Amino acid sequence: MNLYADIQTPAFVVDEAQIRRNCERLATVKHRTGCTILLALKGFAMWSLFPVIKDYLDGVCASSPWEAHLGRNEFGGDVHAFAAAYAERDIAELITLCDGIVFNSFAQWERFKPSLQAAERPIRAGLRINPECSTQLHALYDPCAPFSRLGITADHFKGQSLDGITGLHFHTLCEQDADALATTLTAVDERFGEILPQMEWVNFGGGHHITRPDYDVDLLCNLITAFQDRYGVQVILEPGEAVALNAGHLVTRVLDVVHNGMPIAILDCSCTCHMPDVLEMPYRATVSDAGPPHFKPHTYRLAGLSCLAGDVIGDYSFDHPLQPGDQLVFEDMAHYTMVKTTMFNGIQHPSIAIQRGDAIEVVRAFSYSDYKERLS
Repeated sequence: MNLYADIQTPAFVVDEAQIRRNCERLATVKHRTGCTILLALKGFAMWSLFPVIKDYLDGVCASSPWEAHLGRNEFGGDVHAFAAAYAERDIAELITLCDGIVFNSFAQWERFKPSLQAAERPIRAGLRINPECSTQLHALYDPCAPFSRLGITADHFKGQSLDGITGLHFHTLCEQDADALATTLTAVDERFGEILPQMEWVNFGGGHHITRPDYDVDLLCNLITAFQDRYGVQVILEPGEAVALNAGHLVTRVLDVVHNGMPIAILDCSCTCHMPDVLEMPYRATVSDAGPPHFKPHTYRLAGLSCLAGDVIGDYSFDHPLQPGDQLVFEDMAHYTMVKTTMFNGIQHPSIAIQRGDAIEVVRAFSYSDYKERLS
């Protein structure tokens, strides 16, 4: 039975049951350690599923006032914010929305400290630190890479007052296991151990692949518990990808097959518009019932609809020749997809649907007016 047979493509379809399973696993970490877990909106911001997620998590973390508005209005709970820098208008909005705001430099903290202190309700102020400990190979996603703009290195804390600062934040991981966190925490201990006892909370950031089946949850819980006991702080995690891991599909159809050295299937979606991580990471998307090139009898290059010459998803093999009208399903397309899509070329934007058992409900469809109203 093809659940997606009647859906108009392209479409993102997110399985509510898998979102719930992911959240249940995250909740076990909360229960075992007493830590706080926030949804990172930069990774997954499908607010029609917030009623499910907020049953398990404590709130959201935002990277901008717009994300903070979404978190406050649609999710509730704790709303935290971090950005590489804030404009005055950003802070004016954020202090009406946030429970915690993290600053990326002492200069920004000193500039906006009076605004936080004058706010009508208490706002926890924090600083992002850079432990200078790279545990990954993707420089594009490595906040500890040389010349990184993210986080304050330990040497810049010398001679600085921490009056008013209640916590520290670091984010160094990308789709990694708890062993990478263990390595990072050793660096945090070495570089910031003297000031950690002055803090009330420490945010370990995101990138923890907690809901991946082989993730070492026991090690994560042991690391959190030991850190909280050692420094007397509340640990915060802010996963985005882990909330939506393996929960979504991008359903597409073949529009045409052209030939230039090999058969190339043109789809009704776009790599650059709808799955940009394929170009940025690089990341290879998984296609249901397909294999690597030449593994199955028929190999095709899958390509997008846009005018960008590099709008290429990759080479895949299939049991049968592809024909116009054939449906293809890209797996694990909920996180860092909808939040990063564009309307480049005015290509039909994928609708957004929720799968509940065998039922599919389209909760958002896009039209020409959505494209027009982004412009002037």
